[in-house]
Amino acid sequence: MRTQAEVSRPVLRRIRTFVDTAVVASPARFATVIFTSLVLVLTAVLALPIATVERSATPLADALFTAVSTICVTGLSVVDMATHWSTFGTVAILIGLQVGGIGVLTLASMLGLIVSRRLGLRAKLMAASDTNLQRIHAGPVSESQTVKLGDIGGLLSTVAISVLAIELAVTVLITPRLMLAGFDPWAATWQGFYYASSAFTNTGFMPNPEGLEPFETDPWMLGSISIAVILGSLGFPVIFALARLSRGEGRLSVHVKLTLVTTTILFVLGAIAIYALEWANPATIGAQDPAARPMTAGFLSIMTRSGGFSNVDINEMHGSTLLIMDMLMFVGGGSASTAGGIKVTTLAVLFLAALAEARGDENMQAFNRRLPSDVLRLSVSVVLWGATIVAVATIALLVVTDEPMDRVLFDVISAFATCGLSTGVTAEVPDAGKYILAATMWAGRVGTVTLAAALAASQRRQLYTLPEERPIVG
Repeated sequence: MRTQAEVSRPVLRRIRTFVDTAVVASPARFATVIFTSLVLVLTAVLALPIATVERSATPLADALFTAVSTICVTGLSVVDMATHWSTFGTVAILIGLQVGGIGVLTLASMLGLIVSRRLGLRAKLMAASDTNLQRIHAGPVSESQTVKLGDIGGLLSTVAISVLAIELAVTVLITPRLMLAGFDPWAATWQGFYYASSAFTNTGFMPNPEGLEPFETDPWMLGSISIAVILGSLGFPVIFALARLSRGEGRLSVHVKLTLVTTTILFVLGAIAIYALEWANPATIGAQDPAARPMTAGFLSIMTRSGGFSNVDINEMHGSTLLIMDMLMFVGGGSASTAGGIKVTTLAVLFLAALAEARGDENMQAFNRRLPSDVLRLSVSVVLWGATIVAVATIALLVVTDEPMDRVLFDVISAFATCGLSTGVTAEVPDAGKYILAATMWAGRVGTVTLAAALAASQRRQLYTLPEERPIVG
């Protein structure tokens, strides 16, 4: 008779063949399926009675919303994250945000690299298909992409080392401050790691009910969180490039330079705008000491990168400030990062295209390099898809709630950009609103271009060129 191992071997072979075929045929679609499956698994875990302090089952809408917010590393919540979940539920959420921040397939490839000490083409395709490593389009892998297949092994090592090192370093920075605030060593260490993980993955969940209120003007606490958020929002390719440069290897690519320059410009302009608009608002920055106001404005500007932490009441901000933060959140952080949004390089490419058109240049240029035209098409697609998702979600949420437009738009953009800042609308929406925001978070995290590629039935090859005719534009 055949043994159990002999019987199961053909089944495992067929499963492996199916996975190989799915990865090669459509890496984006395969990544989307795995990503969604993980959301459903976490939803089932959080719905268990053991996941709550009261040992009662969490309603499906709340469990699903929390799971999506966790895996999408958004930070929006419909329950009190510090008091609703038990230790079991909190650990599940911490694991979920780590997996979501690093990337489902990136994590799988890292485990394979550790076990086998090598990466095959299949694993490289899986890693390259992850939305955290690069945005995928329906075309074949190009040598001009930021992260080449040959670099995936080194990139994954950088991911593992950077995540471990940064989160442990930020934990070491935060823990003593929490102990000085009155927490015992174990509670301080646990909450310090929670803050560090939530900050680096740009989630924004907080382990204590009062949040950052006790530290609203504390430069050490706010500075430590800001550093973690910035590093997480720059993107692993940028960290990879900076790590190589520190060893005297390679040079900074156009992608890295655009990410660093655009991020710096948005941070400075955002901080100035928030400070100018809120400095006299007694419900927000105006209530703070004059010396602390610039720090708060800078902290909030950094959090719009996708951090999600806040040391003031967002709902008390002026409508003009909310609009500025809407724009900053919509842009988000760097490509292939734990941040969301359309990404800073997308905005940079659009600006460079407008600048080239104004100058009459035929090609876009940056740092003495010519940018290909397909990058512009991809950037336009990302913006249009993102704007469409935000518009549809905003209209749908206005239908099911009685909240004003500016507050609804703010929370929708925060969901799409996986930011986590909220005016309070999210906590008050009915179940229908929770599903709308959950879908918005999912679409924002999977990525507009990746989503389009995943839904495409097959790649089209056009073997002919149509006659050219120029429409009137503008």
